[in-house]
Amino acid sequence: MSFRGLKAVLLACSGVGVLLAATADANAGGLAVREQSAWGQGSSFAGVAAGGSLSAMFWNPATMTQQAGLQSESSLSGILPYSANTPTAVTGAGTSVAFGGTDNVAHSALVPSSYYSYQFNQKLWLGLSVNSPFGLAETFPDVWAGRKFAAGGENLTTYNFAPSIAYKINDWISVGVGAQIQYAKLTFTQGTSFGPTNQAAINGAGWAYGFTAGLTVTPTPTTTVGLGWRSGMDQKINGAFTANALCFLSQCGSINGTINVPDIVSLGLRQKLSSQWTVMGTVEWSHWGRTTNVAILQPNGAQVTLAGNPLVIPLNYQDGWFFSAGAEYQWSPQITLRGGVAYEISPVTDQVRGPAIPDNDRTWLSIGGTYKYSAKTTFDLAYSHVFVKSAPINIVDATNPAFIPGVTGTYTGTVDSHVDIISVALRYRWDDPAPAPTSTLYHK
Repeated sequence: MSFRGLKAVLLACSGVGVLLAATADANAGGLAVREQSAWGQGSSFAGVAAGGSLSAMFWNPATMTQQAGLQSESSLSGILPYSANTPTAVTGAGTSVAFGGTDNVAHSALVPSSYYSYQFNQKLWLGLSVNSPFGLAETFPDVWAGRKFAAGGENLTTYNFAPSIAYKINDWISVGVGAQIQYAKLTFTQGTSFGPTNQAAINGAGWAYGFTAGLTVTPTPTTTVGLGWRSGMDQKINGAFTANALCFLSQCGSINGTINVPDIVSLGLRQKLSSQWTVMGTVEWSHWGRTTNVAILQPNGAQVTLAGNPLVIPLNYQDGWFFSAGAEYQWSPQITLRGGVAYEISPVTDQVRGPAIPDNDRTWLSIGGTYKYSAKTTFDLAYSHVFVKSAPINIVDATNPAFIPGVTGTYTGTVDSHVDIISVALRYRWDDPAPAPTSTLYHK
């Protein structure tokens, strides 16, 4: 790599630091954050694993081979969620229906993502992506009917670094692999039977490691199919457990636990119909079935107890699915318009849902566009509205996986949610593009 190329890489990577100031709000199935690309969001992420933009490498590192030279792409998504609780019945000391429900408990958030790729030669590409793929940010009042299942702050923030490499086998097959290095911070708080101001809280942070891989196939000049995989990871959390005045009933102090985040497999299709129209589709499977209750352990390996009961963070998910379809229209050489619709089957079922993560099936409607300012500079803009199905909560006894041992009483109610998302992105080519080929007519 030349000195000029190295300098460009360093300038591009300076944007990575922006990510470290961000917090994310879960806006896909379970704890996932889907907003990793303004370009992809404009079509409800239809066809993203088949490529089309540098940010497609989040879903499939093999798509890097579609990007020539030295390039970067940085996105910023503003997530505006709404989630309000309405209780219908509650029992147990320290709670009452008279405590009422909640207004919006979900936090608005800015979620950045950054991508970088360098074409080493005609066959080999090197890349790096920086993302926040899992997250949760919400604040519950201490005094409300469901306080023993969620009170105070619930927060999960992740920072994922994925160096990758892609290889172009020939004009119609490319492959890619990469590593995932992920840091997470977690806060989980619940009320106790001793009434308002008495809470039990878990605070911690830790690392996880995994892989990413994929391939693209271009059977015709107008058809691209991509298949990408992000491995499941065992996210370690090391920290402390506190319980106000209840430490005499528990083991306050150092704790650890593991959240098993899912494998994600994405299948994408891009089909060009004409010089102006392209249609896209995505099918995505998320292995949330590997995400079960998180046991909270002492340093000696024994499980922490609260009032004699083993302490857990209740999850117990099933696998999730995401389906989307979209289209792009080349309005002019500088402007591309796109739109899409998606349906997501949540991994959080009626049988395991609690107030802290009240996810349910959702429908996406998205529009977006791209403006090519110059041969080097491109801008993306997208807007989505996410309709979330009303979510019933029915925690009636310890047979419900959302029941938290040590929390006496029951809770039933509903959660009404929706999300608005606005995303912008800057794509930049740091080297000089090769001149477009020209044809010359010779006359004798």
